Amino acid sequence: MADKKELHKSRIGGQALIEGVMMKGVRKGAMACRLPSGEIDIETWDEKNDNLPWFRKAPVIRGVFNFIFSMKDGYRCLMKSAEKQMTEEELEEEKKEAETLSAKAMNVIMSIAMVVSVVLAVGLFVFLPKWLVNFVEPLTVNRFVRTLAEGILKIIIFLGYLWLTSLMKDVKRTYEYHGAEHKTIACFEAGEELTVENVKKFTRFHPRCGTSFMFITLIISILIMCLIPFTVVWQRVISSLILLPLMVGISYEFIRLAGRHTNWFTKAVSAPGLYVQRLTTREPDASQIEIAIAALKPCIPENLEEDKW
Repeated sequence: MADKKELHKSRIGGQALIEGVMMKGVRKGAMACRLPSGEIDIETWDEKNDNLPWFRKAPVIRGVFNFIFSMKDGYRCLMKSAEKQMTEEELEEEKKEAETLSAKAMNVIMSIAMVVSVVLAVGLFVFLPKWLVNFVEPLTVNRFVRTLAEGILKIIIFLGYLWLTSLMKDVKRTYEYHGAEHKTIACFEAGEELTVENVKKFTRFHPRCGTSFMFITLIISILIMCLIPFTVVWQRVISSLILLPLMVGISYEFIRLAGRHTNWFTKAVSAPGLYVQRLTTREPDASQIEIAIAALKPCIPENLEEDKW
């Protein structure tokens, strides 16, 4: 195991893609993918972080907006990485199919798909736990017991979902790239040269991971919902949806805190999420680490002071 002393608290974060990794820094963003030919394809772009609107900088409020923008950028890169795995014949077929639909029709289809995804997520993680608890009378005696029971069910559903997806071959490989992303950032933060051998020494678990963010959000939701006096299922569902931006905002601040400081409090807050990352990360091979290094290097600013929290 490498020396755990961190010389640099980086703001660079990333996401695993289809046969690739995306990284976002203070000034630059980049995505690197392994093409079917074996070559590494790298795309870079400028990150516009100098003149962010107030709602993307204000504590707590910024959390939900930055999360939405992060999801949007991540989805864009994920779709691009999938396209890069297609053969010329497959790309030509997709182009022909796209030509049969107008741009407006494509936007409508994509919007419907996103709405369906949101509805499924709300049904699975918001409605289902509250509905199930309603059938167990001892769990409905007061709002604290009820909220705790709902929260435990949420966590079980969340962990079950992650475990089931981890059994899928393609997802498992993406989780290996997720591990490569974390290990590479950890190597950079430790001040070591970004080589495959150096990166291998580091842990695949990182406190600023999206998995940790989601798990912390679940914990925060339990604490906040303890304050809600409603007992009717639909009232509790609506309350959860209204308070979701607050839950996300608070969780975002915890993740930022864990990225900036290493002490007993941040270690305690990060511990559950780090444990859950055993489901969403896998040990990468050398070729996957090469991809993560290729994605990270363009995002490192010349002046490292810009990259500090």
